[in-house]
Amino acid sequence: MPPHESSAARPVQRWEGDRHDAFEDRLAVEEPLEIRLGDEPLAVTMRTPGHDIDLAAGFCLTEGIVVHADELESITPCAEAQPGNVVLVELTDEALSRRREHVARARREHYLSSSCGLCGKRSIDRIHQRLPWSIRGDFRIERGVIEQWPRVMREAQSTFERTGGLHAAGIFSAAGEMRVLREDVGRHNAVDKAIGHQLMLGRVPLEGDALLVSGRASFEIMQKAAMAGIALVAAVSAPSSLAVDFAQKVGQTLIGFLREGRMNVYCDRGEALRVG
Repeated sequence: MPPHESSAARPVQRWEGDRHDAFEDRLAVEEPLEIRLGDEPLAVTMRTPGHDIDLAAGFCLTEGIVVHADELESITPCAEAQPGNVVLVELTDEALSRRREHVARARREHYLSSSCGLCGKRSIDRIHQRLPWSIRGDFRIERGVIEQWPRVMREAQSTFERTGGLHAAGIFSAAGEMRVLREDVGRHNAVDKAIGHQLMLGRVPLEGDALLVSGRASFEIMQKAAMAGIALVAAVSAPSSLAVDFAQKVGQTLIGFLREGRMNVYCDRGEALRVG
């Protein structure tokens, strides 16, 4: 399989009652990506290949290793490791000196967390203290605009159309424009990819923009959005209780079960929603 292929064919037997047939199904690819900071491993995540530079950049931002794009000297694929599965992050000397504690914490907590993303993070208060921005909810979005986002995002999910097996994260402007869409087998990776793309464009903090995720809204999704300065997070499924608690603590707007014509608003601290 060539590097960066996001889907792959696998044989499958499909049963309907007592009848079955054989065919090839397209599945989302899942492979490990190692993110190295200089010569040292920083994290390993299972992801769908593609937009790995965005993923590494977003991970560095949402884990507090960088705050601005100019703290990243370079992000490049490793030429010596297995092709496509290792990226090398280099910080500026000043940023590396300033962020050593954040690097150590991100490395420790990521390996402790395994796949859940939450273990090792002791409390909402601790995460709140790490936020580089004040979450500003002083913008307004028409409810009718928000209700269109799931359709817009689904229509842009090219790999999902082939596989049915990928999550997505999209960043939208208050006017309803989808600035970027990223897909991955992991919701957290999709969010990091979308945020990383905007970071590399110099657009962080993303004040006035919103994040839409497929599936549920977890505590870590809210944390990653907050680290990017995003004040409104919407999900097509349910939030967790801790996600709601976090949104209330930091002042984010949180929407769940977003569909055309309906939504649940769990928190609207900035009164960002307009009935329209």
